[in-house]
Formats: sequence, structure tokens, C-alpha cells
Amino acid sequence: MIILYILVGLFLLLLIIAALLPSKYNVEKSIIIKRPKSEVTEKIADLNHLKDWNPWQRAEPTAKAIISGNPRTAGHRYEWNGKKIGAGKLTIRDIDRKHIHFDVEFIRPWKSKASDNWLFEDWGTNETKVTWQNVGQLPYPIARLMWPMIIKNQNRQFVEGLDNLKKLCEG
Repeated sequence: MIILYILVGLFLLLLIIAALLPSKYNVEKSIIIKRPKSEVTEKIADLNHLKDWNPWQRAEPTAKAIISGNPRTAGHRYEWNGKKIGAGKLTIRDIDRKHIHFDVEFIRPWKSKASDNWLFEDWGTNETKVTWQNVGQLPYPIARLMWPMIIKNQNRQFVEGLDNLKKLCEG
């Protein structure tokens, strides 16, 4: 009976800890790419290029992907479904000459919504500073308990993704 009380106590402690952890996250990384802004923006605004640079999509190349809508316009969407990467949707919400804002909806492994925001700035001669930001919710309790690991993995993926984008753009 004592073991049952200990297990219940540990479970309640985890729920309390999860309640005290952040409910939102924000990850942001930047890189300089030696290509004009229009060329770099094209690689992000056309989701047909996502598999060429995004580490999440490259992690499971056999995952099912459906691309719909017109590239470089609001409503352009990438839907994925895989065993390793889960399932979700990435949809352009707004786009202008300096920004692309995406809505991200994760369906699996847990339901969550986020915003993927991109900023493209002229930087020197024929160079572009690219900033990639992701802001989202951490569902209670599992995602909050996994928060340190989620942030660590996302930081790594952003660095890898921006490096892949740089290689893709610079040839």
C-alpha cells in the first residue's frame, strides 16, 4: 500500500511541476545568406522546397506529404504524416516582401498550434539576413514536462535548417 501512495504522490508532484513550467515557448535563430532577398524568400514561400532544407521533413523522407495552394500566397499549405515526425499542417498566413508568417498545427504526437515567422532583410551587397522564429503553446502536462528537450531540439533543428537553407541558396 505504501508503494501505491508513493506512486500517487510522485504522479501528483509531476502534475504540480508541469503546472509551474512555461506554457509557451519562443525559439529564434538568424543566418546571413549570400544571395539576394528575393531568391532566399522563394525557398521559404514555395513549400515544394521544404524537403530540401527543413530538418524535420528530412528526418523522415518517406513521410506522406501533400502540398496545396499556390506558392507565395496565403493558404499555400504543406501537410505531413509520418511515423517518426507525426502529423500536421504548415500554412502561409501572411506574406509580404520582408515577412512570411505560417500557422503550424501539430496533430500528432500531441495537438498544438504555433506560429512560424520569417524575416528577410537586405544585408550588404546581394546578401540576406534570415531570421526564423517559432512561437507556440506547450500543452499540459506532457509537453511542459518535456519543455527543456523540446527547446534544445528545436534550437538544433533551426541551426541545421538555416545551414541547409544557406547551402541550398548559395549552391
